[in-house]
Amino acid sequence: MLSIFKREFNSYFTNPMGYVFLAVFYFFSGMYFSMILKYNTTDITVVFSYLFQVLMFIIPLLCMRLMSDEKRQKTDQLLLTSPVSITGLVMGKFLAALAIYAIGLAVTVVYAIILSFFATPEWAVIVGNIFGSLIMGAAMIAICLLISACTESQIIAAIGGLAAMLMLWLLENVASLLPDSLSWLGNALSQLSFSSRYDNFCQGILNIGDVLFYISAIVVFLFFNVRVIEKRRWS
Repeated sequence: MLSIFKREFNSYFTNPMGYVFLAVFYFFSGMYFSMILKYNTTDITVVFSYLFQVLMFIIPLLCMRLMSDEKRQKTDQLLLTSPVSITGLVMGKFLAALAIYAIGLAVTVVYAIILSFFATPEWAVIVGNIFGSLIMGAAMIAICLLISACTESQIIAAIGGLAAMLMLWLLENVASLLPDSLSWLGNALSQLSFSSRYDNFCQGILNIGDVLFYISAIVVFLFFNVRVIEKRRWS
């Protein structure tokens, strides 16, 4: 797993994708942070709230080549016959993408430190926001990794990942449009909404149910990743 992690992590900096992801992340987070400074507030939760829409677009780009490029170049057969287990293969790629995302997210710590020179920020809220952003991003990466494993086209993987992110974002809106007779379905869709659960973190609410939801999503989609690749090995 460690060798796969090193290989994928280094690949982000031998091609433009890692730099593009970080540049876009830093640009938008910096823009949102400048809004905080402009309005003389220490409420950094605004940055995390707006970043959700940005992540919907850039995380599919971060993950689009992880599995699909192996299929396109026919190097997946070498990986499947290597001593690395399928679980180790999936985890190595997942952790590499998560590490790049964490590097981008780390800039929010810098923003919090800058704010501390002007006033005393609510550190518990900031830590909760960073933790919520991290596990939500990890869940998004696990989903996009699965989509990448189902195709050999990076473009299709990116579009599929974006469509999945938009669907998860719009679930709550769809639920609110359902008639009262389908309230049970609306409640179910609301529970699956990434945006509503992420909003709780942005408001400084650390709900164990939200944490378990994202962790469960990570585990489930990584398991599906393993099953998809395992099926390909024996086909």
